[in-house]
Amino acid sequence: MCKIGILLLDRDFEHDVYELIKAFYPEGDIHSLYEKDEEEYDIFFTVERDEKDFIIRYETKDKKGAARAAVITGADLKEESSEAKKPEDGAQESPKIMDAHELRKANKDGLKYVLYNVLVKLTGRTLPWGNLTGIRPAKLAMGMIESGMKNTEIAQVMRDHYLVSAKKTALAITIANRERALLQDIDYEHGYSLYVGIPFCPSICLYCSFSSYPLKIWHKRVDEYLDALCLEIRETAKMMKNYKLDTIYIGGGTPTTLEPDQLRRLLDQLGESFGFDGLVEFTIEAGRPDSITREKLEAIREYPVTRISVNPQTMNQKTLEIIGRRHTVAQTIEAFQLARELDYNNINMDLIVGLPGEDISMVRNTLDKIKELSPDSLTVHSLAVKRAARLNMFRDKYQEMTFENNQEIMDLTQQTAYSMEMGPYYLYRQKNMKGNFENVGYAKVDKAGIYNILIMEEKQPIIALGAGGSSKLVFDHGKRIERVENVKDVTSYIARIDEMIERKRTGIGTWL
Repeated sequence: MCKIGILLLDRDFEHDVYELIKAFYPEGDIHSLYEKDEEEYDIFFTVERDEKDFIIRYETKDKKGAARAAVITGADLKEESSEAKKPEDGAQESPKIMDAHELRKANKDGLKYVLYNVLVKLTGRTLPWGNLTGIRPAKLAMGMIESGMKNTEIAQVMRDHYLVSAKKTALAITIANRERALLQDIDYEHGYSLYVGIPFCPSICLYCSFSSYPLKIWHKRVDEYLDALCLEIRETAKMMKNYKLDTIYIGGGTPTTLEPDQLRRLLDQLGESFGFDGLVEFTIEAGRPDSITREKLEAIREYPVTRISVNPQTMNQKTLEIIGRRHTVAQTIEAFQLARELDYNNINMDLIVGLPGEDISMVRNTLDKIKELSPDSLTVHSLAVKRAARLNMFRDKYQEMTFENNQEIMDLTQQTAYSMEMGPYYLYRQKNMKGNFENVGYAKVDKAGIYNILIMEEKQPIIALGAGGSSKLVFDHGKRIERVENVKDVTSYIARIDEMIERKRTGIGTWL
């Protein structure tokens, strides 16, 4: 394992520097420092700034001694960004004056541009998404579309400024245009979406970092949780009475860990408090096949739910056992066919590529089985292992496992989606993704998940209910976002439900 030190004498863009280096050295043991120590490092970076310059230095075991690898001048960036083109008649236009936010962004982009090239030189490789460290590439493209730029102009900026590959540039621009078309009838100023979290699962997956609780231990407290959740639903509906509800998404955890009567209780409360008239979309993430029964699906069909998910993650039984999924491949097929039998006509399936031990032949097997089922949409996730996941916590136990993800695998998932008459409609990225790739949603015509786009593009408020819910309050014509968090722990959520409600009341009253 490569040991890397980053001496941050200037900490303005500490997070971006760390994330970009981590992308090139995903298995590296990276240490962020604020003063020099006596440790030995395989590679040592120094990031500092004098009166006007960002300076990156690096030293390696092969070439000791500080070597100035790159210098970036904030003043030069400001000058370049502010310089106006002269009209043909030779008249001088007034230069654009950059505000503090624009100048900071210019400095950050310039620093990342230079650091990326240093890392390419050190490693001999490039990244598919260039120097982008954020999670929303399509949002970047969307912003440029809305500013009036042509697709060709956007592509040039993404390739030249952010160093994104041609293939990923095309993907981001394609998705941004499709998202814009899908959202054209959504009222950003007066509309909102609702997320309802059910934090219980049949078992906890190896890679999971969500606030999930095994149902076997918590089943006696599910009704207590619903008591608190229904109270939060009632009170929040009063707060949002002057806004239009566009989409509802019930996720988790696994919502179908609830029994049929519990599902009806939750859905009755949502209908009574918020109403279902005028909804653009209503999704329930049925999720784990081992939690899906005919009785539960019949209960859901009593309500105007328009979209569900049946999520296998993989169709390789050995992998399911390794990652802690307690269902079988056969159960996935049975759950999907049962949903079709009950006239569900918009079913999504989630897959993960880069799972332990899976090579391209195993991914192909999964995709072949999914194609036989013919879902209406397909979400392909690149494995991202976060700090909280057991796969990270007990890495010694799993160190012999291989984790493979590459462009060939990503291309295969895309080709399979296209062969099922699906096109890409949203994408996002996460930290620590295998291969530095992305998550992509594909859908047939009129089957795209509108909520998925709204949560990624941050166009309107998302009000989140339940343990671990994180509401995004979008205001000032989309220029500002404030978060209102619910506690993650189920016991604390139940005990402190009045406090959670007051947090929302204060946040909504202040910002919306």
